Amino acid sequence: MRVMRTKMAAVGEKDVVLAFKALGLTVIPTQTEAEVSAAVRKLAMEKYAVIFITEDAAAAIPEQISRYREEMLPAIIPIPGSRGSNNYGMSRIHANVEKAVGVDILLTKEGNAE
Repeated sequence: MRVMRTKMAAVGEKDVVLAFKALGLTVIPTQTEAEVSAAVRKLAMEKYAVIFITEDAAAAIPEQISRYREEMLPAIIPIPGSRGSNNYGMSRIHANVEKAVGVDILLTKEGNAE
């Protein structure tokens, strides 16, 4: 029986993504928008299934990330950066849920749920 390994990576601030190396993920520390863009493009071309990306890095390349949203792979998962969450990841979840069901069932902050 052949075991298939899912290729996963982490992109973003060095002090955040290095922790993923201990889990066996490919780690690409980035500092600039160009580095983030190149890293995500490279990982997608190499058929990585999951790319964890810090929220600040993801916010720097929204158009590029939106191109992958319609594709099966890679799944791009925003994670909080070293300064905590800027709510980029949660806003993407809200948008995807609303797109899928036609209404924001998670409710926004104005709706007092979350």
